[in-house]
Amino acid sequence: MCPHPLSTRRSLALGQQYTSLGSQPLLCGSIPGLVPKQLRFCRNYIEIMPSVAEGVKLGIQECQHQFRGRRWNCTTIDDSLAIFGPVLDKATRESAFVHAIASAGVAFAVTRSCAEGTSTICGCDSHHKGPPGEGWKWGGCSEDADFGVLVSREFADARENRPDARSAMNKHNNEAGRTTILDHMHLKCKCHGLSGSCEVKTCWWAQPDFRAIGDFLKDKYDSASEMVVEKHRESRGWVETLRAKYALFKPPTERDLVYYENSPNFCEPNPETGSFGTRDRTCNVTSHGIDGCDLLCCGRGHNTRTEKRKEKCHCIFHWCCYVSCQECIRIYDVHTCK
Repeated sequence: MCPHPLSTRRSLALGQQYTSLGSQPLLCGSIPGLVPKQLRFCRNYIEIMPSVAEGVKLGIQECQHQFRGRRWNCTTIDDSLAIFGPVLDKATRESAFVHAIASAGVAFAVTRSCAEGTSTICGCDSHHKGPPGEGWKWGGCSEDADFGVLVSREFADARENRPDARSAMNKHNNEAGRTTILDHMHLKCKCHGLSGSCEVKTCWWAQPDFRAIGDFLKDKYDSASEMVVEKHRESRGWVETLRAKYALFKPPTERDLVYYENSPNFCEPNPETGSFGTRDRTCNVTSHGIDGCDLLCCGRGHNTRTEKRKEKCHCIFHWCCYVSCQECIRIYDVHTCK
């Protein structure tokens, strides 16, 4: 990384303040935290950098959705190069998920942008069509996920060039995120004909909703493989590699997430670990899961207050064609951690 007071931090290179790049002129040198290889990539492919930034933003939003009921809820820090704070300094499950979802987000956003025609250096996929199936023919714009994955690999992996365990872990999890995109590509079809008769059906390759990618990677987070670090000497010097900690378990595949350091419990605020604690977090009093008041509040108990909310009610459909509703006041119990 370029000399910087936070150079030991594991950042995602593009902080929140740079995830709206599509709406403003982009100067690569103004983006803090880029390593030299990323800076060259930015200058050579500047027209797709807004999509790269959009992909990072998409990954952050999905992380916050997936962890909304967890002790660590993917909180970000404004105006910081390390947008998750010190949380990514450790080689934990959380770090594994963040790298996977962010790399997947970049691949997804670049692929979608190319299919929408916003860049002159990429477009639709014409390499994976093959013969059409029975009752349908190729049409539309197949999304070129291979190109999106290539961009994500070139950009996200550029900072993982050291022969240490952390770089090995990050590269593995980055690739797991990108592989998830490729694995979830599917045929999307549209019918043509009178009154939707589907006399002709055209199909194209499409990415799934990004939520499906997030759901899959969240499952991989829950089943992530714990690793141990091994050192051995090569011609270039000492190199660190990762090995599965438990030989009785199935070794991780390229689609699995890996980590080698335990997570903090995130119960109490701790600036060293990046934990914000769970005080004042809303909990689910009826749940026995991690989002329930017992676990989310770490045994400290919870407070309950009533809250009035205005909602639409008694809605009636009128022919044709509008809906009229009344406004009702409803009272809810809100439970928050002590």
